[in-house]
Amino acid sequence: MKCNSLAERVQTFQPDSSARDVARLCLLLTNAVENEEQLDQEGVLHQTWKETNLRLQAATDQHAAMTEELENLARSDPRKFTPDQIWVLIRAIKVQSQVLQLYVGDTALDV
Repeated sequence: MKCNSLAERVQTFQPDSSARDVARLCLLLTNAVENEEQLDQEGVLHQTWKETNLRLQAATDQHAAMTEELENLARSDPRKFTPDQIWVLIRAIKVQSQVLQLYVGDTALDV
């Protein structure tokens, strides 16, 4: 499947999406399947789109929550970090890894 063909089909699922959002979804969809030709099948495309959309929304929500925690952490003195604050940093790294994994499509990053 060619990118422009996939983009046209994605646009039918989300007609109000910007070109950037359509391109992002195309990347995420192709990363979600072993072979892009699988997306030629309407049922596979629709199911993959639903699953990808759900994963993207979850990652976006996690990222937003983590950003808020990191902003609060940035206002504190790092020399006085508590164990809980260290865990905030570790969770932030994990969330960033999950977001990167969505876009790179590399299962080697699974933790």
